Amino acid sequence: MKFETPAETNPIDRLKVVGQAHERIDGPLKTSGQATYAYEHHREVPKVAYGYVVGSAVGKGRIKALNLDEARRAPGVVTIVTAQEAGPLGKGDRNTAKLLGGPEVDHYHQAIAVVVAETFEQARAAAALVRVDYERINGRFNLDELLKTAPLTGGDSKEGSESPPEHRVGKFEEAFAAAPVKLDQRYATPDQSHAMMEPHATIAAWEGDQLTLWTSNQMIAWNKADMAKTLGIPKEKVRLISPYVGGGFGGKLFLRSDSVLAALAARAAQRPVKLALQRPLMANNTTHRPATRQRVRIGATKDGTITAIAHESGSGDLENGGPETAVNQTELLYAGANRLTSMRLAVLDLPEGNAMRAPGEAPGLMALEIAVDEMAEQLGMDPIAFRIKNDTQVDPKTPTRKFSERNLIRCLQEGAERFGWDKRKAKPAQSRDGRWLVGMGVAAAFRNHISRPSGARVRLGTDGMVTIESDMTDIGTGSYTIMAQTAAEMMGLPLEKVVVKLGDSSFPASAGSGGQWGAANSTAGVYAACVKLREAVAQRLGFNSADAVFEEGQVKSGNRTAALADATKSGELLAEDKIEYGKLGKTYQQSTFGAHFVEVGVDAYTGVTRVRRMLAVCAAGRILNPQTARSQVIGAMTMGVGGALMEELAVDTRFGFFVNHDLAGYEVPVHADIPHQEVIFLDEADATANPLKAKGVGELGLCGVGAAVANAIYNATGVRVRDYPITLEKHLERLPTIT
Repeated sequence: MKFETPAETNPIDRLKVVGQAHERIDGPLKTSGQATYAYEHHREVPKVAYGYVVGSAVGKGRIKALNLDEARRAPGVVTIVTAQEAGPLGKGDRNTAKLLGGPEVDHYHQAIAVVVAETFEQARAAAALVRVDYERINGRFNLDELLKTAPLTGGDSKEGSESPPEHRVGKFEEAFAAAPVKLDQRYATPDQSHAMMEPHATIAAWEGDQLTLWTSNQMIAWNKADMAKTLGIPKEKVRLISPYVGGGFGGKLFLRSDSVLAALAARAAQRPVKLALQRPLMANNTTHRPATRQRVRIGATKDGTITAIAHESGSGDLENGGPETAVNQTELLYAGANRLTSMRLAVLDLPEGNAMRAPGEAPGLMALEIAVDEMAEQLGMDPIAFRIKNDTQVDPKTPTRKFSERNLIRCLQEGAERFGWDKRKAKPAQSRDGRWLVGMGVAAAFRNHISRPSGARVRLGTDGMVTIESDMTDIGTGSYTIMAQTAAEMMGLPLEKVVVKLGDSSFPASAGSGGQWGAANSTAGVYAACVKLREAVAQRLGFNSADAVFEEGQVKSGNRTAALADATKSGELLAEDKIEYGKLGKTYQQSTFGAHFVEVGVDAYTGVTRVRRMLAVCAAGRILNPQTARSQVIGAMTMGVGGALMEELAVDTRFGFFVNHDLAGYEVPVHADIPHQEVIFLDEADATANPLKAKGVGELGLCGVGAAVANAIYNATGVRVRDYPITLEKHLERLPTIT
């Protein structure tokens, strides 16, 4: 199905199932321990051996000697695979570094060997006996120093955020110099880890030249192709199975070392091998969100009209990597005739930087939305009023291009009313609750909508059940449920009459889970397949498919009615299709918008910050399931609190690694850190997006949260911190005097 014109009224608009709150259909399996994750496929793969990864102990260098003798003699060892045993390997299109290093070492904890043994404990013990002699090389580990000479570099996060090396509209420098009110500030965000609950894990089994991987992965089709390229085998010889994923946040978008090493180990051992990256290895072995150094300049007239806006960002990555696209949202969020955005990329020898939930916008808005608040204060304007004054209904880069839907003003206004913004004191450090300094903060949220082709297969069985098959993944987002809702709505059935099978590369290729594109595109793929199934049903029943109505298990056409199940009296019906897109995404700027409101308390004695309450107002097209969508948003809000207050991969610039590379040292929010969270979805349907008129919301819920927390801390204390995370030592000595 080619989606080329805005959606008109269709069966989804009945909203009997779609748009309603439903509990996750996979929930009972997960809460009862019956959902099988990557490391747990015991029945399908008996008699497995266990792999344990050896990571490089240097950040940059070369392996001079690798002594495996003692490890090979250890009890239970089956085989050991290094780059030498593996032979020449390719590199996936989406990988920056080699997934098996040696003799050259590109970064700390790059995999250099996998030890295979009869038990996990034996593999771990033998791995400790591997002896490596390194030639250490002085690496490039200091981002601030390297950015001084880093070139302008464009980039694409592959998750909906991209920018050229430099982009100009009008004459920024002249307009900024002439502006009567100016802001010029610098901001910093740190390296961050995905820190998902389930580690990267794979079971690999060969049957002849056919490889099957039970793995934890967000994008099945991408990784099937990259695995085949890495091993130098045809794609048809690789099958990936990933029905349940215990969190990814972008860290499982791309092929990682667990899959490659499990495949190599299983081939060498001539038996299935299961392998999970040990938690202390993950932060340095896989990917992370890169640190940024950002500069924001805003010029405005005295009435608050922005006349000049510039956002410049610098980040680092391995050779042939790309920048964190932190300036993308600034090209679209606010009006302003004279504009400048640019990115610089320093080549580092730290582990690979890559996509993490809302790449680009998440760190970019952490800077931009503080700057907007600071500018409002200089102008003597309310921060919400300043944002509203500079709203735009057209793409500022191309004013002839309108936004398909843009309800940022409504998000701000309705959020302000619900949150009690009128009670906020404009002058900082004026509200107290005992020993707590109390403040409110706000930030705009922005994330682009991305249209991606997505396929599905649907079956109408002789038992009256509809079965969906797609390689789409559910990473905790609710894919199973919303895809079932889509089929139920289209076929006129209750939700319990739909079965969903996901995460298998033998099924039709879907959009996959990333860039908040998964929900809207995967359900559109189901819609397309169901249109074909409806036609097949109508044809078998002898009905006119153009006017057939499917509801309550029946099919009606004119004055005729038949049970849906009657269409399968001569056998099941099967239909397969995919959604493809025309030029609507270029004709219109398709984006999602929101507003985040936060109230914090800062202990006047210790400087400790506690978030007291949070509100997110989202405008993201039709909400397919308010219950699962709310879960997505509150999870994103929680991640935003972590980014604002505690999350940071600490870099050892001497030896080139992230020091706090486990969940003991890398702090993330826990239940006690998160207060009441409220989410409001505006009633919106974007007919230009897809037949369901839906867009994504899972990353929008993160974008802007960090700045809202930072702005609330400033309102509480009068101390402005521009270097995340905002830990107590950064403002303790500057807090108001206690009387």
